[in-house]
Amino acid sequence: MSGPVRKICLLGDFGVGKTSTVRRFVQGAYDDKYLTTVGVKIDTKAVELDADTSVKFVIWDIAGTDTATAAYKSYLRGAAGYLLVVDGTRPATLQAAQGLRAQLDELLDNAPWIGLLNKADLADQWALDDAQIAALEASGQVWLRSSALTGENVEEAFRQLAQRMVA
Repeated sequence: MSGPVRKICLLGDFGVGKTSTVRRFVQGAYDDKYLTTVGVKIDTKAVELDADTSVKFVIWDIAGTDTATAAYKSYLRGAAGYLLVVDGTRPATLQAAQGLRAQLDELLDNAPWIGLLNKADLADQWALDDAQIAALEASGQVWLRSSALTGENVEEAFRQLAQRMVA
């Protein structure tokens, strides 16, 4: 079984859990040490959609930002899709992600994407209210509650992104 190779990016503000999400997906592990990504870190992993179809992801974990700078734009070149990660304990990261997404639609020619409301395991610190989440879901966008710590919806997010790319 072989399939297409696709470059995807993990994007979002600093400290939202992009690197931890990639580590959970690629290595099946979690490390609670916070490491700031400088520039970009690249990993690969195939996603099997069925017995005959897979997509090999070249995953670019890009340093956190809320603005598409010139360097940031160069990292995005050639991306076929992306995961937009938000920290559910920091509502400002959702606002930053929404602003960034508007820029990404233009830069990536409306490439497929999935939103992650990360850190769902921190229920006692969760700061996104149900109305905000309902508004996101009502807009037709796909947002999943996720946790790099527990693995909740991490594989699912990459699988859904792969499905959108082969559809």
